[in-house]
Amino acid sequence: MTVVPRLVLSAPSSGHGKNALAIGLLAAFADRGLDVAGFKIGPDQVDPAYLGLAAGRPGRTLDPRLVGTERIAPLLLHGAAGAGLAVVQGSMGLYDSLTGRPESESTAAVATALRSPVVLVVDVAAMGQSVAALVHGFRAYDEQLWIGGVILNRVASSRHEALLREALDDIGMPVYGALRRQDLPSVLPPRRHGVVPVLAGAAEATRAVRRLGEAVTATVDLERLLALARSAPTLGAQPWSPQPPTGADGPAPAPAPGAGRPVVALAGGPGGIFSHVETAELLRAAGAEVVTLDPFTDEALPANTQALVVGGALPESYAEQLSANRRLCIAVAELARTGRPVVAEGAGLLWLAREVDGLPMCGVLDAIGSLRDGLVVGYREATAQSDSVVATRGEVVTGHKEHRAVLTPRGGQRPAWSWSGGAPEGFVWRGVHASQLVPHWAAYPQIATRLVAAAAAEPATVAATVAGSAIAAATPSGAGPADGAATGAGAAPST
Repeated sequence: MTVVPRLVLSAPSSGHGKNALAIGLLAAFADRGLDVAGFKIGPDQVDPAYLGLAAGRPGRTLDPRLVGTERIAPLLLHGAAGAGLAVVQGSMGLYDSLTGRPESESTAAVATALRSPVVLVVDVAAMGQSVAALVHGFRAYDEQLWIGGVILNRVASSRHEALLREALDDIGMPVYGALRRQDLPSVLPPRRHGVVPVLAGAAEATRAVRRLGEAVTATVDLERLLALARSAPTLGAQPWSPQPPTGADGPAPAPAPGAGRPVVALAGGPGGIFSHVETAELLRAAGAEVVTLDPFTDEALPANTQALVVGGALPESYAEQLSANRRLCIAVAELARTGRPVVAEGAGLLWLAREVDGLPMCGVLDAIGSLRDGLVVGYREATAQSDSVVATRGEVVTGHKEHRAVLTPRGGQRPAWSWSGGAPEGFVWRGVHASQLVPHWAAYPQIATRLVAAAAAEPATVAATVAGSAIAAATPSGAGPADGAATGAGAAPST
């Protein structure tokens, strides 16, 4: 039994300001010396990155669809260990669900599973006494849900604030803060940059978080809000652990004497990784030495790298920067060619392709990518089509897709996945598993144990040199970046 002071921050719908408020709350409490932890409901990894920057510890996702409802409370307890406050940012509206399963996958369902009070953020710019009817309706809709109070956003004036507070007082709803229209400016870096500003330690991201913290400190009653969080009851669950469970694939085999722990490189930057935080924790627990690889600035793989993981938060919009780092592209292609494990999720698949919109990439996969205007987004229940370090053939996982890029071909001779309503997708070649599908490894810890075991083993002997390898083409011979990728370094054969 564990008690963690906690709040779930939600809203009637998207656009009420809960993201900025959640970041600001964490920054404000952290500035007061409180150890805080931030979480985001849903598959998005961008918001958790900023929540983590504000909290000073990694932000995490809590997605019932990806990890299962039974893991929500354990993952929160794990991520908030030692914290004096956990702030959980909801997604969309309080009772909404991306998949039409509000009873198990909405913010309300997560708040119920966490036995947590909900603070409703309401944009009142065009609202008067009706705010009471709105909040009362949300409270009455589910009597099992604990709506502990509201924070008013975009209040017009002191008179407007007094009117709103009086209306909410009539229904017995506490108001924990009132922000004027100018108090939460759009200071966060553009969404197209994804998690990169946080991972790179950009001053723009740090300034934005500080500004939001200052705004919340000036307008929100932090002491009363903390008292509400501390009133949350004990959670009857044990913290999640990255240690391999009994009866699973088992931990990675012990390295030979003197060999040390296998080195697994995770794509990221000084401020974190492009994978879920639990990915690194699982790999360490399985016996790996985890090191970070910056795909934009590092020109070589970390020393003794035996496996590479490129997580799903790598933004597609950085294709030009990825392409420009030719030395690293060559190193990644060579790692894949020798049979070492390489797992690429989301835009990581594009990095392994021959080219994207004419920009040469690593050339590991004989495929070409192009960025389109439309966005593909949604969950998939996927069946593995090939044995790999990620899954055995026939194994079913749930993952999330969010991308604009289209790859031709969509899948290789040994595709990674198939799902209802779509053609097989992704590539499995030697030790490579590449797909735009992003699962959450906390739900499938066997991925880490398989990968570490494969990294610790001797790579399979390469029977034949891959035709058209760009390794030779990109060696110091005067060839430019475009020349180096046209033949596809280490490209998977088409037969």
